[in-house]
Amino acid sequence: MPELPEVEVVRAGLAPAVVGARIAQVTVVDERALTRHAGDAVSFEAALSGRTIAEAARRGKFLWMPLQRPVAGVEPDGASDAGASESESLGNAIVGHLGMSGQLLLRPAGAPPERHERVRLDIEHPVHGELAVVFADQRTFGSLALDHLVPTPDGAPGGWGTDAAATPSQVAHIARDALDPAFSDARFLRTVRAKRSAIKRVLLDQTVVSGVGNIYADEALWAARLHPETPSADLSARAVTRLLAEVRTVLEKALAEGGTSFDAQYVNVNGQAGYFAHSLNAYGRTGQPCPRCGRPIVRASFMNRSSHFCPHCQRPPRPHVVGAEAS
Repeated sequence: MPELPEVEVVRAGLAPAVVGARIAQVTVVDERALTRHAGDAVSFEAALSGRTIAEAARRGKFLWMPLQRPVAGVEPDGASDAGASESESLGNAIVGHLGMSGQLLLRPAGAPPERHERVRLDIEHPVHGELAVVFADQRTFGSLALDHLVPTPDGAPGGWGTDAAATPSQVAHIARDALDPAFSDARFLRTVRAKRSAIKRVLLDQTVVSGVGNIYADEALWAARLHPETPSADLSARAVTRLLAEVRTVLEKALAEGGTSFDAQYVNVNGQAGYFAHSLNAYGRTGQPCPRCGRPIVRASFMNRSSHFCPHCQRPPRPHVVGAEAS
């Protein structure tokens, strides 16, 4: 599943082409792509046609494109399907989640259909002219929806790419990511140390810190020398602070390298793959030598997926030392 770096690469690629663009036409090819939308394909198409995209924003693994408010407060067709009329909310936004294999691609106007194309937005940009934004999804776990915006509890911008203190209602429960200027280190420290769950499970909890999935959790834990099964409550404040620093470092490196691509599903808006896979230290390196100590990286079952770690550098927790702090 695409994680923060992959989704941010897509957002950053979309922004220059979509911000300020008018949506000329919407074509829903496969209604399964609207699983998070409150209405049907007809309402989705009608509500977006003729609207102008104001921003391209992201929090964690969610993307959204706020729409400029209708002229003279006129509510667009289908807005009621978003959960609240725009006269009663902060406005509406197209919200998207890439799921396991979703892609948002920029194509020239009139480009032939993409393989696994589900939704197409034909847009008109004042500088770049006519373009198509294509949502393609092989496994159909991703989705697009029209959703109403709600205020952020802390009054800070909702996420990357927006100055508005708002998020789509579907994103409101998602925590800020570790690179967000409004992310609270103190809150993260308190939350982690209050949990008895394994530290990797906590890192994957999008209500604690968003955008971290299996790849970057394994990489951050390797860098911090923490075993994925270590109980969170057993970690010292120093260990949690070190882990948070490593989370930020690995996300920043992955962003600089365009994300991690293991197959053709993880691409930017131009269909190009990221190359952070070449920089991985633990994830996907089963049996290969640990870059730090040379022992083999091992793979273990974890939450219907796998964990990759070095059993020498990342020592397993000792059950009999209850409540002891990790160094």
